Amino acid sequence: MKAPLLIALLTLTTAPALLAQTAGRPKMPPPRTAAPAAALQLDENKITERATALTANMQKALGLNPQQMAKVGQINLISVRGVETARQTYRQNVRKMGGVIEDIGQARMAQLKEVLSPAQFDKYQRKREEKMGVPSSQGNQGNPVPGMPGQE
Repeated sequence: MKAPLLIALLTLTTAPALLAQTAGRPKMPPPRTAAPAAALQLDENKITERATALTANMQKALGLNPQQMAKVGQINLISVRGVETARQTYRQNVRKMGGVIEDIGQARMAQLKEVLSPAQFDKYQRKREEKMGVPSSQGNQGNPVPGMPGQE
């Protein structure tokens, strides 16, 4: 049902609406919360572990330099924390949670695009799309869609 899609979304698009502000960039909007922040019980060890593993995988796959490692590590830490916050805040409203997590993913990708080289970002995006099952443009060159005019 929607649970596997949500789990895949949480796993693959772990990015926060609250990404760290860097010099000269406007501040990202705070996450939309329905409960006071003090009421949330986040497992910081779990968050740190997941962000560290994500960063290590990216370093291995993309060959990040030390400066990129530091920046990507911070983006991933804040991203995982943002997703966990959204999961707890909106656990009763899956649709709202999905929207917030989608916003987090878009913000994360924008931040990564600024940190990674164009070749690294393209490689990351291709691998990410493969994991998410997004069909590539090469995959669409096969048989035409039945019933489409002009397709033979």
